[in-house]
Amino acid sequence: MCDCCSVEKQKDIYLPEPASVNDARMLNSTEMYMHVELDSGKPLGHAPGQFVEVSVAGIGEAPLTVASSPTQQGFELVVRNVGRVSGAMHAMKAGDKIGIRGPFGSLYPIDELKGKDVVFICGGIGLVPQRAFINYVLHNRDDYNQVVILQGTKCYADRLFCDEIAQWCRRDDVIVLESIDLPDKNWNGNVGVVTTLIPKIPVDLKEAGILVCGPPIMYKFVLMSLMEKDVPLDHVFVNLERRMKCGVGKCGHCQINGMYVCQSGPVYRYSDLADVPEAI
Repeated sequence: MCDCCSVEKQKDIYLPEPASVNDARMLNSTEMYMHVELDSGKPLGHAPGQFVEVSVAGIGEAPLTVASSPTQQGFELVVRNVGRVSGAMHAMKAGDKIGIRGPFGSLYPIDELKGKDVVFICGGIGLVPQRAFINYVLHNRDDYNQVVILQGTKCYADRLFCDEIAQWCRRDDVIVLESIDLPDKNWNGNVGVVTTLIPKIPVDLKEAGILVCGPPIMYKFVLMSLMEKDVPLDHVFVNLERRMKCGVGKCGHCQINGMYVCQSGPVYRYSDLADVPEAI
């Protein structure tokens, strides 16, 4: 038998695997949460930071970052209703079927940050990709030093995973700082953009690993604030998941100069992007 015949056939990244929606519910007025499992019963095999291509029969396909840690059963997605595929997913319920390709993309620095302080800076739906690594760290808590989570949201009604954030706040091994941009009668916490929380971070930012994810305008001001504190560029990691499209570098949607984000990203060390201003 030739060598090529003796090698187990690799998964075809162009063919979606059938999967089932176990749970589907709204987190706020625009974001839907889904818990999904592959029909094969196998784990997805993802790592924090990676994304999948989700297909809906007869509609199309869209990239979504996995919102859950690989230490959990099945995997979780969060879907914003912005197009045909996401609109079809918002109409789904438990028992419905979708197709899954992947996982694709680069990872958060899981091993590199072991033994170090880890700071998550999240803006709005930017919490979703970060949540996969946050929960991975919390499930492997002894491997990491101080853990700080910053979450900024435009308004009180748009907050995500409120119960889960409340659980994090109750832990004595996690520091959670949360803010909303606009005052609200139901909110007694910090009011202001997420950068107003950075001076309150109780760790040495120059020595910490810092992970940033949010809307483009947030990146600009968060990175500016970190540079003012002389944080080394190679200690900061950014997530460009919003640029994903086909997942395999064929459509060109994610191309930035000569770089294809779906192949070399979506997680980047900021020092690798400092000379590519159009990336952020």
